[in-house]
Amino acid sequence: MSFFAGLATLIALAAPAAAQDAAAIEHGKYLFGAAGCASCHTDVKNNGPLLGGGRALPTPFGTFYGPNITADKEHGIGAWTDAQFIQALRMGLSPKGEHYFPVFPYPSFTNMTDRDMLDLKAYIFSLPTSDRPSKPHEIKFPFNYRISMIGWNLLFLDPGPFKPDDSRDEAWNRGAYLVRAVAHCGECHTERNLFGAKRVDRELGGSPIGPDGDSVPNITPDEKSGIGGWSDSEISDLLQSGMTPDGDAVSRSMDEVIQNLSKLTDDDRNAIAVYLKSLPAVHTETRAAQKD
Repeated sequence: MSFFAGLATLIALAAPAAAQDAAAIEHGKYLFGAAGCASCHTDVKNNGPLLGGGRALPTPFGTFYGPNITADKEHGIGAWTDAQFIQALRMGLSPKGEHYFPVFPYPSFTNMTDRDMLDLKAYIFSLPTSDRPSKPHEIKFPFNYRISMIGWNLLFLDPGPFKPDDSRDEAWNRGAYLVRAVAHCGECHTERNLFGAKRVDRELGGSPIGPDGDSVPNITPDEKSGIGGWSDSEISDLLQSGMTPDGDAVSRSMDEVIQNLSKLTDDDRNAIAVYLKSLPAVHTETRAAQKD
């Protein structure tokens, strides 16, 4: 084989791989937006770098700070393998086997497929890096002991990935996957128990304590306190515009979410609506929508 023939063969072999990588990054970008990764891992208030960490996340257990998840090998996750990235999202474990606290929503991300996790990693690794060190959490005793997460995970972690329900249609299953896994809606819209785990009996029924101390509305189909009176199209419209059917705007924490979910396809926003409207209604005093 001549030099030029060999070169042509190498180019021909490399082209599909390059196209596959580009497709993975593009799909990862879509997932990145739906998951709202930048919201928790970017200190926008202090003009921090994208995904460079430092955003304060106050909770009843103390203040957590989103870590640096750029591809920087020293201060970020640039040295992580594919298996280690999956382990973090699936099991809440660092490459060293240390437990993450569930303020990192791995109890929801665990339901993502391996392929989606790796596409998300591909996109994150395509972004600019930051050498900004992650800020230590400020957690109250005794919740600052990571070893306690062993028991917490045994009680409250149901490892994925998501298994489609064959009795439901494609739109419902897609909506369930987005709500339960990628967009992790239940992490904010579900009340917590004393251990900081989601109350399964109040799933998506709203919470009096959400991000930045704001209350979070009920998004189950309860007619009085939830979204039972909303049509699928009205739910989809809110996910795009941030406006409720009666003309109210969503609260400040949800506004960040809308900026991300508005980039979803019409089919995906509709799938979310289909899934939410199928859920058991949970009655709560928290309103379905509110202003600042």
